[in-house]
Amino acid sequence: GKQLRVKLGIDPTGARIHIGRAIPLRKLREFQKLGHQVVLIVGDFTAQIGDASDKTEKRPIRTRAEIDENLKDYKSQISKILDITKTEFVYNNDWLSKLTFGEIATLAECFSVQQMLARRNFKDRYDNGVEISLREFLYPIMQGYDSVAVKADIEIGGFDQLFNLKAGRIIQDFYGMPKQQIITFSMLEGTDGRKMSTSWGNIISIVDDPYSMFGKIMSLHDNLIIKYFKLCTDVSLEDIQSIELELSSGTNPKDIKMRLDRKSVV
Repeated sequence: GKQLRVKLGIDPTGARIHIGRAIPLRKLREFQKLGHQVVLIVGDFTAQIGDASDKTEKRPIRTRAEIDENLKDYKSQISKILDITKTEFVYNNDWLSKLTFGEIATLAECFSVQQMLARRNFKDRYDNGVEISLREFLYPIMQGYDSVAVKADIEIGGFDQLFNLKAGRIIQDFYGMPKQQIITFSMLEGTDGRKMSTSWGNIISIVDDPYSMFGKIMSLHDNLIIKYFKLCTDVSLEDIQSIELELSSGTNPKDIKMRLDRKSVV
């Protein structure tokens, strides 16, 4: 019977929110319908730092002007999925920009270089002699502090965010707060078969016009059809199993993609 505070952070690294990011947003909508408090953090500070979770090379520092331009339309895009009147909509620049050097140094003591280098992408870059910025080590600390700032009971995110989500538990514990629970989601591949990413330009945006969205859905790799049904629609698992049987029985994937395009949920 307790109302939980359910947190999701989105960095405005691009002007359009893609359907990969819509997966956790749709889960937030379910929490809203159950009466819980959704806290949507726009990472206008963390976007300048850059999350290295899925990156094989150092991300460039983004300017404040770039971030401000990207987030102009974020609230209206998010309102396509969430009831914005019931959403706590906040910006992490409001608290992260106020941390002192001493406070950041104290928070950094919660983690070790060994922990950071054990992360797969950092380990690969270190082993291959690819530069890793100390700035990138700070990102999990900042995302973790977000959980303290909004008093999160639950944080949701993609599976690639697992280290950052756990950082929230560590930092909440440091401040003597109850540790948040974590829900992760499978990563969605984009139009080129790689993880959907604004940086790679392989996205399907939730505000794409219908013709553009249709073309992108039809160009998907056939082996992604079932995954898209599971993550991007409200089609029941029973019906998805039937679709899977159709594909294995020789139904033309093109016909199934046309059905997928009509079922995609924003």
